[in-house]
Amino acid sequence: MPVKKRAGKGSGAASSSTKPKLPIPFKKAPDSLEPFFDQLDIRDCYITHIDNFPASFKRKIFSVPVLLNLGVVVLFMLRVWYISPFYAQLFESAIVGKTNATTLVAKDMPWPELLVAVLRRGFTFMLDLVLAIFVWPWPVEFCFGTRHGNPIGWRLKTGFRDQEVYVRRSREWYSSYKTAVAKNEESIGKKATGIDNAQLDFAGDEEARRVLMAHIMQATSPKLTQQKTGYLTMDGNWDLDWNMMVWASHLVDKKEIALEAFTSVALVYHEEFGWLTMEGTSDRPSSGGPADDERRRQVFKFRDALSALGKEDLFYRWIEIIQFETTRPGGIGDSKRQEEVAKQVREEFMAKGVDFDKLWADTVGTDGLYGM
Repeated sequence: MPVKKRAGKGSGAASSSTKPKLPIPFKKAPDSLEPFFDQLDIRDCYITHIDNFPASFKRKIFSVPVLLNLGVVVLFMLRVWYISPFYAQLFESAIVGKTNATTLVAKDMPWPELLVAVLRRGFTFMLDLVLAIFVWPWPVEFCFGTRHGNPIGWRLKTGFRDQEVYVRRSREWYSSYKTAVAKNEESIGKKATGIDNAQLDFAGDEEARRVLMAHIMQATSPKLTQQKTGYLTMDGNWDLDWNMMVWASHLVDKKEIALEAFTSVALVYHEEFGWLTMEGTSDRPSSGGPADDERRRQVFKFRDALSALGKEDLFYRWIEIIQFETTRPGGIGDSKRQEEVAKQVREEFMAKGVDFDKLWADTVGTDGLYGM
């Protein structure tokens, strides 16, 4: 059974003297999402977003895998119909001992003829084995998958909507990285929670945090979530969790959670803090009006540019500096302080071989954030 844990307000809490500081850009998950946590597996990382493509378009997209799997079933049945008599005769000859067309008497056959017969049967066995092991599971999982649900069950329960909640679950990279960390801790004598239940300490491990943020940032790129329908967001790092999508839709239908609460949210579990979200992943409209929306779009463009250069860590370092400075007494309101912060940011970027001003101008096309 999946390891699941309800994220209440005291979930994973520890005393303030021993609990590590929650690093930027992570923050406690909003209480509004608490009903959704009931079904989440604490061993995985999740991303939710809203797909606003028209329902008619989603029907067309979904019809492709439906027809593909239907074709696989038809071809598989034709193969079974064609090859069944051969295997029946083979069974009679090998087990029952009845002589038929499949019976081979090696001593009465020339070597070339015997070799051809053996190779032909070997190819037949291999082909049918591949079909049974690797091809047949496709339509079975598509219609009857139980581990994380299946697409047919999801569509039957939720139908096609103009606004749909999509939930992606991390693939092997997340659990593999945690396992590697646990093994490393055991090898150097540190206390480990056990490989099967290893926790990714992204609060205290900078490398773990970098790996996690890189994957989340790539998966929450507006280019991906706004230009592709949710069904096409599956890749080598993320898989759609059909059960969670049904659950999220149920909560929205019951008005237990607002639809907007699922807009581009990354959810990760930490044993000290419970369920957390990562700032800088949301592409939802801002309540600050067009100016804030424009600034948000500029930040996303800059983030994508850094990601393309393999320097996504600089983006979060930039966010960390700005957030730290804005929370200091007096903030960064005066021009002198702004110049000092800008100089610090430029130096941080230049140390990694990136010209902040040039990259910003080339990517965003302005001299600074809109309205600032």
